[in-house]
Order: sequence, then structure tokens, then C-alpha cells
Amino acid sequence: MDALLAALADPARWKLVGLLAEQPRSVGVLAQLAAARQPQTTKHLQTLERAGVVTSQRTGRRRVYALRPGPLRELAAALGRLADAAEQVGGPGTTYDRYGLTMNAERLAATAAGWADGRSFRFHRALTGRPETVWRHLTEAGPLADWWTPDGLRVSELVFEPRRGGRIVQEYRDAEDADDSELVVGRAEGAVEEVRPGEHLAYCLSPLLPDGRPAFTAQVDMSLRPTETGTDLDVHWLITDSTVESADFIAGIEIGFGQSLDRLAAILADGTHSTDSTDAHDTGDTDTDHSHTDHTDDTNPTRSTP
Repeated sequence: MDALLAALADPARWKLVGLLAEQPRSVGVLAQLAAARQPQTTKHLQTLERAGVVTSQRTGRRRVYALRPGPLRELAAALGRLADAAEQVGGPGTTYDRYGLTMNAERLAATAAGWADGRSFRFHRALTGRPETVWRHLTEAGPLADWWTPDGLRVSELVFEPRRGGRIVQEYRDAEDADDSELVVGRAEGAVEEVRPGEHLAYCLSPLLPDGRPAFTAQVDMSLRPTETGTDLDVHWLITDSTVESADFIAGIEIGFGQSLDRLAAILADGTHSTDSTDAHDTGDTDTDHSHTDHTDDTNPTRSTP
């Protein structure tokens, strides 16, 4: 496939392929129709023949070339598969386009400081697992790092101290940036404001601009309610102190945090968490050994920043 793509990439050779698609032709006729010298045309045809896209045979004193449609059909099929993957409904490409539209709209709206103050975002998820289990995934840095990023990102640093006044630090990078050579995608800092284990969690979180200033502050409120099948989680984001530069961040909240909650739901549904009996010992209102982690092995696969 590589040889075929390299052969077809040259405009002169592509023109010869077009002429041969009409009918087999001799080298001399192809040179005339392509307005090229015959030695150059011969070299191009030899390259196409080595790539398997044309074949030739000597007829008397002439060498006649013909197009082989098979390799072109294989290439077309491969390109079609790529296009189908990019157009997958609900896939990364769809998310990318959706984020782009939202980002453009938010940029137009961000004309002065405070432009987004009072904006609310609400999320609801029916989760598998008792409230104690869900609470652990909301407050312990280890389990939290497994889900608290949008698709395509991974947690590179996370601090979450589940007590009133406790510190929060969230830093994330591209999931495919294995050696941390790329710039940090985002960093946010905040503090815990209210803790009722297994019931209610409130904190403030501010994504940071490249110069270290807060882009905005989100007042995040999480309520847990036990159900027959697990736990209902309701989350409310309230935006305050928004800067003009916060448009790109705010554009990603609905998509990005929604993706994070979907990952949390999947983790709990898969049962890839500790048993409820163990979780019941980890819901106190004090620091634990799990309040900080450098999480570099996440393998999440669109990249909208929350």
C-alpha cells in the first residue's frame, strides 16, 4: 500500500493513470497526451508498474501499458474504511465537531469579564454500586484519576483532600503523550467546601489560563441518593468569576464532564472497583494515603477540556 500511495502521489503519474483508465496505450502515445518527454514517461510508468497499478506487454516494436483496477479498488476500500471510522456517529470526530461549534459560539459571547457568570450545567447519572462505593470514586485520588478526564486525556497529577478546606489539584495531558513531552493540556485548582460522606460533596474548582490566572470558578455540587439498583448522582456546576479567555474552557464543560461521568458509570458497571464492604472504611472526613497521585498509566482514547 505504501508503494502504491507513493506512486500515485506524483501529479504526472496520476495523469498517466487517468489516461490508462480510459484504455491501454503505448508509451509514445501516453507521452504525447501527457505533453511530456518519452524518457520521463517511461520512468513514471516503470514506477507505476513496480507499485502494481499498471501492467505492460511488448506488442511488436511498441510497449503497451494497461491499468490494473484491483490495487485501486483495494486503496479505495481502505480509504473508505478510514472515512467510515472518522464519520462514526457519536465517535471522536463527532465530539470534535460538536466542541468546535460550541467553542465558536462561546467565543462570540465572551465580550467582557463576567460574561458567563450564573451559567449552570446539570448532570444526572444512575450508577451501579452503593453510595459508599460511589463516594470513594468521587473523593479518593486513585479511583478519581481513573475517570475524571474527558476522552483522549489522562490525569498526570491529582490531589483531592476530602475534608472542608481540603486542597484540589487536577492536571491532565494527552492520553497518547506517553513521555510527557507535550504541553500540559489543562490544570485546575480548588478547595473542598462541604463533605457529608455518601451523601453530599461540594467544592470550587478553577481551570488555569496559561499565565496561571483562573479562567473562571465553578461551584460544583454533588448529591448522592441510594436507589434499589445503586446510586443516583446529581451534579450541578455554577459558573462565577468568568474571564473573556474562559470561552474555550466553558465550551468543554458539558461534553468533557459528561464524558467523565460516562466513564465513571462504566467503571462501576464493570465492577472494577473495591467491594462495598471495603469502601465503607474509606469514607471518613479526613485525609487518607490516597489523597494524592501522579496517574500516568491511563489509557483513555476528542479532547474537549472541562
